[in-house]
Amino acid sequence: TVAPPGLCLVAPSNVVTCPSVLLFCSGSGEDSLDRLLPPTGAPRRKSATSLSKSEPPLLRTGTRTIYTAGRPPWYDEHGAQSKEAFVIGLCGGSASGKTTVANKIIEALDVPWVVLLSMDSFYKVLSPEEQALAATNDYNFDHPAAFDFELLVATLRKLKQGKSVKIPVYDFTTHGRQKDWKNVYGASVIIFEGIMSFADKELLQLLDMKIFVDTDSDIRLVRRLRRDITERGRDIEGVIKQYNKFVKPAFEQYIEPAMRLADIVVPRGGGNMVAIDLIVQHVHSQLEERELSVRALLASAQQTQPLPQTLSVLESTPQVRGLHTIIRNKETCRDEFIFYSKRLMRLLIEHALTFLPSQPCVVQTPQGHEYKGRSYKGKGITGVSILRAGETMEPALRAVCKDVRIGKILIQTNLDSGEPELHYLRLPKDISEDHVILMDSTVSTGAAAMMAIRVLLDHEVQEDKIMLVSLLMAELGVHSVAYAFPKVKIITTAVDKSLDDYLHVIPGIGKLTNAHTHAHCCIAKRFTCSYLSERKI
Repeated sequence: TVAPPGLCLVAPSNVVTCPSVLLFCSGSGEDSLDRLLPPTGAPRRKSATSLSKSEPPLLRTGTRTIYTAGRPPWYDEHGAQSKEAFVIGLCGGSASGKTTVANKIIEALDVPWVVLLSMDSFYKVLSPEEQALAATNDYNFDHPAAFDFELLVATLRKLKQGKSVKIPVYDFTTHGRQKDWKNVYGASVIIFEGIMSFADKELLQLLDMKIFVDTDSDIRLVRRLRRDITERGRDIEGVIKQYNKFVKPAFEQYIEPAMRLADIVVPRGGGNMVAIDLIVQHVHSQLEERELSVRALLASAQQTQPLPQTLSVLESTPQVRGLHTIIRNKETCRDEFIFYSKRLMRLLIEHALTFLPSQPCVVQTPQGHEYKGRSYKGKGITGVSILRAGETMEPALRAVCKDVRIGKILIQTNLDSGEPELHYLRLPKDISEDHVILMDSTVSTGAAAMMAIRVLLDHEVQEDKIMLVSLLMAELGVHSVAYAFPKVKIITTAVDKSLDDYLHVIPGIGKLTNAHTHAHCCIAKRFTCSYLSERKI
């Protein structure tokens, strides 16, 4: 095979085709996957898959253009993860330009939800003796033993499987890990770079594409001098001493021989756009092969089974029936619709709380007598609203559940494909230990609810600790959620029979979306301001 100018093909390509593509997005803390709320008021489309290409959603400011597309489904109609992330491994000598190549690939890909994971985050914590050696430039940071491969492999494997992970933050000044680690979730493509990224057999098995960045040793030395002196506070004598004693021997012993393991060798690093373009073409082809059509499969499903036992419908008392009559009536004014829908939401939330686990307890009354009652059996309760309409149920939850923690997941329908897409995610810390009340105002096909439940499961929330609470559900949505997640409790005030061609619940609710348009605009404005403030744009 004749390689194009600037690209070296190493042996026949052995790039592994994985079931899915992993996209790793850089970020920190709970906001690692923050996305902007798309404009409100956009017309809804029929749920039919489309091959047409639309312009990417952008937020333009005075100085920057931000890509704000959402993450499409990474699971099948059964709720199981059907594709893993696509992992690109970048290896090369110190200061060879690995990070530059990674950033060039991300820029050329022009897709959201890409994560850049650096091996530098996984240096081992040094002992006091090793700290002393590091202070005099006598500790070898360029040896495989300097890295915590056990933590690295476990983290990368978990991230590739679509789970939420915590990434250590290494401080090169103190040679230790910072207290706060980065929370990362939602990758479709992961770009992993490091000098020893090909040095571990288990690590190699996780890489679907292996790239070696080959840069002249003189250039690497100059770059290392500039970086260590300006960014890490080292002196020139110490940098040169460390280079000659550790860096150069490590390159010759461990890094350069690993070039034979690479699928592609990129000479000249980030300036080699021929090689980068070919890499990007391959990644795009992998992404296209792994596109899923979850909502279309759900909408076409014929549900003939009886309603599942995990479903609980609020008793249709005269009061509940009357509230439904008001909010379903197209003649009901906006103020009355909001007032009576809030009443119904309050009844629904109180009904949902009865399914939380409880245990017997005995308390003393003010009169000095014992009362045998019950108390909540669990660590905590978290409410998670599926934006946008799910947030309208938060006041009812706060009113009956004191000090409840609230999380938010923004899921929007892609107007071209008709598929749900994850745009925004903010969940409380340690949510995996809580019972979670997942709130959405209506559930039609169940596609958005399934995505939200999948997000919670990826954050290690136990399936039997999730309750999906919705004001109104279609039978199709109930069956879809129950079939995919049989342990999730489904709670609603009513179940309607069918959907129209636009996937609206029939007979449905009167003016739910219109009634809360003002609130939606406020949400969009608040999240946009928060997004820009956090990134200091």
